[in-house]
Amino acid sequence: MRALSFIGRHATKFMAGGVVLGLVAPPLAAFAQPLLVPTLLIPLTLALLRLDWRAILAYRHRAWLVAALLAWLLVASPVLVWLTTLPLVAWGLPAPLQLALVLMAASSPIVSSVPVALILGLDATFAIVGVLLATALVPLILPPMALALIGFQLDLSLPEFMGRLGLLVGGAFVAAAFIRRIVPATRLAAAHELLDGLTVINLVIFALAIMDGVTAFALARPGYAAVATLAAFAFNLLLQATAYFVFRRLGRRAALTAGLLSGNCNMGLILVALQGRADFHVTVFFALAQIPMYVLPALLESTYRRVLSTSEGERHITVK
Repeated sequence: MRALSFIGRHATKFMAGGVVLGLVAPPLAAFAQPLLVPTLLIPLTLALLRLDWRAILAYRHRAWLVAALLAWLLVASPVLVWLTTLPLVAWGLPAPLQLALVLMAASSPIVSSVPVALILGLDATFAIVGVLLATALVPLILPPMALALIGFQLDLSLPEFMGRLGLLVGGAFVAAAFIRRIVPATRLAAAHELLDGLTVINLVIFALAIMDGVTAFALARPGYAAVATLAAFAFNLLLQATAYFVFRRLGRRAALTAGLLSGNCNMGLILVALQGRADFHVTVFFALAQIPMYVLPALLESTYRRVLSTSEGERHITVK
């Protein structure tokens, strides 16, 4: 229990260490690979234990805001990345890497962005509304976006894909509802560090699992691996920064949350949709793109805290 609480207090550092461990210890990655799907489900369940579900439902009265967020995440973001990569392709950016970047930006936010928002002190309720609705809509919007922007035919079986998403998200809600029924809310609130610790362990296992096979490829193709990693960091930060300024009028906490959702995209869903038909260069990028998603929260944690504290200070001055 104390160990989990310690991990919870240092969540971002353990997340960063987990993804690095997956690269430097390939046998661990191979061992963790069968746990890929469960570790997608459990962090969302743990986040749902701590959120006010009435606050989530209250967003139905802010439909304009939700629509703006979804339009940004699923339409504007891939267009921005496509426009940015056009000159880069002319300068030598590999075509599979451009494809991977546009597909990344067109996907919904990762499910684990909700617990990460909780850990960083962002608006986790806003995050889960964006994650759930974008995840539900991505099978409808991503294929035409990929075809229109880069001529890529993403052959999705909509009923099967929606069924898998429904099992993932619905299973998390059912599990969280059952636990909330038998565990008092006060006890759950008091156990936030413990829940953070459990969340981080699951995220670390996921990071290990998705790195299976990536280290061998990186050693064989170090040039592509380096460019892909650099691109993953650059476009994660580009999407986060742009979303922050787009949603700045909502307040810094909401804008940072929109940025977190924008830069951290669920490429696992695309791999599921492609059913093993993806170019391995694309698959490798999706794995290497986990590095900034796990490392940046640790690198930017102090920046988040500083921006949020400044925002609180400005609000108090305004109230006076």
